[in-house]
Amino acid sequence: MPRSSRKEPAAPPAPVTVTVCRGCCCGVAAKYPGVDHVGQVDRLRAGVGAAGKVRVVDCLDVCDHANVVVVSPSAEGRRAGGRPVWLGWVFQDDMLDDITGWVRAGGPGVAEAPGVLDLQAFEVSRRVREGLGGASAG
Repeated sequence: MPRSSRKEPAAPPAPVTVTVCRGCCCGVAAKYPGVDHVGQVDRLRAGVGAAGKVRVVDCLDVCDHANVVVVSPSAEGRRAGGRPVWLGWVFQDDMLDDITGWVRAGGPGVAEAPGVLDLQAFEVSRRVREGLGGASAG
C-alpha cells in the first residue's frame, strides 16, 4: 500500500510562557496577606491572552524572592538569544501590567523588558535551573 504524501500539521511554535510560583512561600496568604494571589494569576492570564500562556507551579525553589514569576521566551525569542527572566517580589498590579505588556510585545529575545522590571529581576543558581528543567529553567 502506498504511503500517503500528507504531512502532519506542524506543531504551533512555542509561545512566551509565564510561570507563576504558588508553592510554600509564593502565593500564600499567611506570608503575604495583602496580596490577592488568585487574582494575580487571573490578571496575568487575562493580560497575556493569546500572546502566550500562563502556568502555575507548586515551587520554583527560590523562596527568598517570593512572589516569583518567570517569563520564558517563545521559540522565536530563543532563536534571537532570549533566555528566561526570573522576577521576584511581584506584588503590585503595575508589575503584572508590565509583564503582560512585555509578553504581548514578544517577550524575552523579541522585545525589551520594561525598565522597571529590572528592579525585580534576579539570577538563579545552576542547581535551581538544572533541577527545574524544561521551559522555565533556561
